[in-house]
Amino acid sequence: MKKTVVLNVVALSGRILGKHTPFLSQWVKKRKQASIKPVLPAVTCSAQSVYLTGKWPEENGIVGNGWYFKDECEIKFWRQSNHLVQSSKIWDALKAENPDFTCSNMFWWYNMYSSVDYGVTPRPLYPSDGRKLPDVHSQPMDLRDRLQKELGQFPLFSFWGPNANISSSKWIAEASMKVDEWHDPTLTLIYLPHLDYGLQKHGTDFDFIGKDLEEIDGLCERLITYYEQRGAEIILLSEYGITSVNKPIHINRALRKEGYIQVKDELGLETLDAGTCKAFAVSDHQLAHIYINDPAEKEAVKNLIASLPGVERVLDEEGKKEYHLNHERAGDLVAVADKDSWFTYYYWLDDSKAPDYARTVDIHRKPGYDPVEMFANPDIPFLKAKLGWILLKKKLGFRYLMDVIPLQADLVKGSHGRISENPLDWPVLILPENSTETEDEVSPTDVYSLIYDQVMRK
Repeated sequence: MKKTVVLNVVALSGRILGKHTPFLSQWVKKRKQASIKPVLPAVTCSAQSVYLTGKWPEENGIVGNGWYFKDECEIKFWRQSNHLVQSSKIWDALKAENPDFTCSNMFWWYNMYSSVDYGVTPRPLYPSDGRKLPDVHSQPMDLRDRLQKELGQFPLFSFWGPNANISSSKWIAEASMKVDEWHDPTLTLIYLPHLDYGLQKHGTDFDFIGKDLEEIDGLCERLITYYEQRGAEIILLSEYGITSVNKPIHINRALRKEGYIQVKDELGLETLDAGTCKAFAVSDHQLAHIYINDPAEKEAVKNLIASLPGVERVLDEEGKKEYHLNHERAGDLVAVADKDSWFTYYYWLDDSKAPDYARTVDIHRKPGYDPVEMFANPDIPFLKAKLGWILLKKKLGFRYLMDVIPLQADLVKGSHGRISENPLDWPVLILPENSTETEDEVSPTDVYSLIYDQVMRK
């Protein structure tokens, strides 16, 4: 078996691979380059699960970054158990070929309780006093302590939120190399999220994202140089490309105005009560799963959603089959935005009644994905002073509420999830020169076999 590393440089597309990535631009010239036609939805959990199983969402069950758990009547995002993925994984197939095969999974999603030999994934601590403390979960468990002793605490607050920056990707990179030094795994999967931040905030505006590209280029140079010196072959890929957008679609507000949404008053604020809604949407970037608790309303809901400005198409049962999304976890209908638009999760009609979590970074309580979490509210007077006071309370061990996120969806300038018409906006795939792949465009399900074949080389 051949020692192989898969670098997942999130949001790297052909459009942005260029003058701001001097190392990668030279490195790819000696390798085979292709584009991956994205899975629908082109989001982290779905893309990664297709790559690692070779199966579409209709089989592996990962229909998005989150969905409506019908038996619990709850919307849940960013779950972490690998048991949610309903197809076998590439490391199990390779282990069956050779019992000496080992795999390290560094921050790819659904990394908890899997059968990898070495795994690390973000997992904050939530003490009973309400605080959120940075931490990771690992397999084996003592790997967590060893890594944080060597590298310091995982920088969770630079992994997502208004302070998201290169620090988290650097920590993941350093941790990956430490695991390699200690255990020499046959296959290493590395997740580098840095480009996600600037591209979602600013779109493909190089005046803003040039620095981010230079930072990830330098980090890739460090990783590739290290692993090539260790005799490894490198596969570099991404999950999706991000394109510029300018139109948020408030899909749940539209449903609420027509009487489909049920909210619950909690201390004067409104929370979404999914189990009693006639219909509601689970928004996930440029795709939204619409769940309909009253089947008699399906056609009316479909017509309503299809009429909203920014909605490109609404998939019914036949449409879901066409895009391999016909799984029980998927919505009864699936809405896809046009190239300029994306879906918010907002369901309230008055900002004064928005739930308390709306103005915080809270990826688990929000009933949909919220890219506005990357912004600090510019309208807060003395914002820096407020942030300093909150952080001081955090350091002193007091409870605190980091309620600094604006409710301004128009701040978001980049998104993903739909299948872009231009392959320049598709995820990249960079293969070793000796790869047998000859196509310029590959299916996302083919990534599995390309990784498998590379590891099986002698």
